[in-house]
Amino acid sequence: MGSKVGSGLAKATRRLQGASREDIQKLRLAVGRSSAMRVRDRALEDLRDAEFSVFSQWGEDGILQYLVSHMGIGVDTFVEIGVQDYTECNTRFLLCNDNWCGLIIDAGTAHRETLDRDGLRWRFTIEAASAWVTRENVQGLIADAGIRGDIGLLSLDIDGNDYWVLETALSDIAPGIIVVEYNSAFGAERAITVPYRADFDRTRAHVSNLYYGASLAAFDRLLTTKGYRLVVSNSAGNNAFFVREDLAGEFPRTSVADGYVKSRFRESRGPDGALTYLDPHGEGLRLIAELPVVDLETGDQLSIAAALGGEGLGPRVS
Repeated sequence: MGSKVGSGLAKATRRLQGASREDIQKLRLAVGRSSAMRVRDRALEDLRDAEFSVFSQWGEDGILQYLVSHMGIGVDTFVEIGVQDYTECNTRFLLCNDNWCGLIIDAGTAHRETLDRDGLRWRFTIEAASAWVTRENVQGLIADAGIRGDIGLLSLDIDGNDYWVLETALSDIAPGIIVVEYNSAFGAERAITVPYRADFDRTRAHVSNLYYGASLAAFDRLLTTKGYRLVVSNSAGNNAFFVREDLAGEFPRTSVADGYVKSRFRESRGPDGALTYLDPHGEGLRLIAELPVVDLETGDQLSIAAALGGEGLGPRVS
């Protein structure tokens, strides 16, 4: 049996070497559809067991398939903010597998070019906006696409002002599911976020690329007041999934302490932009220890070291 499997994989690999981009996309979707069918039919106690990736960075595609199939969401419209070139994202599988429609937003034009190159713009109903997203323009960008009120999904990953943009975006839309990236290095205890600056850029803010976003507790605090419950974080420890209370059904509320996952990926950068592979909870955190965050419980601005009580930080690394 093992030799037959190995032979089959070798043949598939040889075929892929000469395959077109379109053929590879079709193969990815075929594998994804098979995974989605298995996920939808299961009853899972741990939603992370649903994880699989077709276009998502980690296992978000699988978790979303499970949530959508068990929640009875009636509106198949999405908004995804922060998609880069739309080859690695949280909504493309919903678009291609489930025929959802929606809006994607990022700076530049790479995402627009992908829609044209891969034929997504004519095969599906999807719009793309090019903008540096801020809390001042996010409502207008969504409204300009004709989207308001109930939608199926909002996914947000802009590596910076995520908390502040989310707070404003929810004034005009009511997603059934919200996926938001949290900064695992900020821990599970404190509701903190980087201070708002319309021009906040993660790399310019600190060369390490580790200073950005908000803690999971910050998003939970905000979204609880908006009528959402945390149900899971992915196993990579960067994306959290919230569902609207009136659609939550069988999904119990997860506490921040239980939902928080300590990330293990190492994406720190050096002055030349090259990866330095620092532990974001150790050496990496010490690099940014004196940078400011806002404590959302008190409204005070203080250093990361002060917010986290200095535990495990030690002296700042130069």
